[in-house]
Amino acid sequence: MSGRTLVVGDVHGCLDELVELLEVAQLTPNDRLVLAGDLVAKGPKSRGVVQLARERRALAVLGNHDAHVLKARAGALDALKGTHREVAEALGEDDWRYLEALPLWLDFPELNTLVVHAGILPNVPLEAQPRHLLLNLRSLDEAGQGSTRVTGGRPWAERWPGPRFVVFGHDALRGLQRHPHALGLDTGCVYGGQLSAVWLPERRLVHVKAHRAWVPVDG
Repeated sequence: MSGRTLVVGDVHGCLDELVELLEVAQLTPNDRLVLAGDLVAKGPKSRGVVQLARERRALAVLGNHDAHVLKARAGALDALKGTHREVAEALGEDDWRYLEALPLWLDFPELNTLVVHAGILPNVPLEAQPRHLLLNLRSLDEAGQGSTRVTGGRPWAERWPGPRFVVFGHDALRGLQRHPHALGLDTGCVYGGQLSAVWLPERRLVHVKAHRAWVPVDG
């Protein structure tokens, strides 16, 4: 593919900030747009984010909140509450098809880069990674076991040995994470922080400020 690749962190329905970010980044039709999961939920315009992704032919990985909303397609709509139910009730058929097709990771060998929503366990083949950790991993404990929590461990990306570079989201509590072989892009836009992206292959960061906070940071 000609052009560059722009990877965007967790949007969470913050459509206005996403549009602003793409303008600031000067994304062109020749560039590839990639979303690092959690397109929906918590923010105000989840369907608009999915529609933009579809219209721009963006690639994306599945996030834990995307996966939660998808439970409605398995007949669990009544079990969803709050923002997840609101998103599920608003999506159109084309939106559902887009979300259902999202993979757990994207591999860009020409960039020596993987994109995943939450994280990857070191020294475990990609195909053997537990699904719930690809969607929820935050930390490794002293024994190297994966944890979905921030407390009680160190950031998994701190111990990621490479050589593949990994771009991920999910961990808004830690904010921007820059490690030798990994980059965490969740800077908490939906919590009033920033929406962040990175241009590949040069690894140049782009940020825009959130227009407002929609949920508390632990929400």
